[in-house]
Amino acid sequence: MNSKIVLRAEDLDGYLTEQDNKYLAEMDKMYERALNSFKVIAGGGFSSTLANEEKKVIDVFNEMGNLMQQICREVPGLNVFSFATEEESHAEASRVIAKLRDIRTGHDEFVYYTQRAYEMLFRLAYTGKHSDNKNYLVVKTPVTVPVQNYSVHKIPDIDYKLENTVMCVMLRGALLPSMIMSKEIEEYSSHGYVTPFALFKIKRDESKKENNMEYILDLDKSFFNLEELDGKDLIFADPMNATGGSLVTVVKYLLDQGVKPKSIKFFNVIAALKGSLRVVRALENCSCYTLWMDPVLNASAYIMPGLGDAGDRLNGRDTEETPRNIIQLIADYGSNVAGLYRSQLRKIEQTVLRR
Repeated sequence: MNSKIVLRAEDLDGYLTEQDNKYLAEMDKMYERALNSFKVIAGGGFSSTLANEEKKVIDVFNEMGNLMQQICREVPGLNVFSFATEEESHAEASRVIAKLRDIRTGHDEFVYYTQRAYEMLFRLAYTGKHSDNKNYLVVKTPVTVPVQNYSVHKIPDIDYKLENTVMCVMLRGALLPSMIMSKEIEEYSSHGYVTPFALFKIKRDESKKENNMEYILDLDKSFFNLEELDGKDLIFADPMNATGGSLVTVVKYLLDQGVKPKSIKFFNVIAALKGSLRVVRALENCSCYTLWMDPVLNASAYIMPGLGDAGDRLNGRDTEETPRNIIQLIADYGSNVAGLYRSQLRKIEQTVLRR
């Protein structure tokens, strides 16, 4: 059996509809206008000139935002936080994304705001409907005078949404976001459900361009049990969805092996429109949840305006000669993170060590 599964960009594009391609072409034209203004702003000059170009950028981003809202209304499965929530929540999303994008945001802040982002995405996917029944948490507090004190807290009863899930990790930048999502599930489950983990070693060929990109799933360095995935609600959490290629490669492989997921959810801090469309067109019963949708990809398949390499900003940069394995990567998170996600790390350890 071939230990490497490869998916190509042309296969992904085959899932897009004629209308999808029209929308994407329209978005490319809009973003080209923004790029022209970026050049002027980056070059400096008179304040009046810069103010005029900034206004052009604001106008074109509003146009692109309106078009993306229209597309999301037409395409089931695309869920963007600022399109799907009440207006009062939009400023929170904008601030979180702005901090994550900012070139000045260092590692610790980047981890903090990534956690904020996934907490918001969890709420979007699982706790948005107030019709759910309620569960009660009775918590023992440190106050013992005049007697031991307890507090009562009401949470949505969403066990039926959570306790059939498996966390599918597309290494490497996806590791910490996946742990965050699993922790949220544990906290909202009345039984303290800790998701099983499946770990997939997948990368794209960075020597290629967006239009001929290849996505390579290395089965020898992946850790999963097909039986544990069948009939489950599969969750994927990756900071960015640029092209959708990694997710589609993994899921198509599982389908070819006879796995029939009950549902698939894909959680991203930032997603490109094209990647999101490819995912929901290629995979049945798949929903994408993203805090922010960006309009276009460049020729190298990077999201624009994007936020840089989220994996490197979360985990630090590896070298090709001495890449860290998953245990080393977890160790580098440090004792604070390890303590916070102890249950998740135990599940990952069991998965990697097959016990």
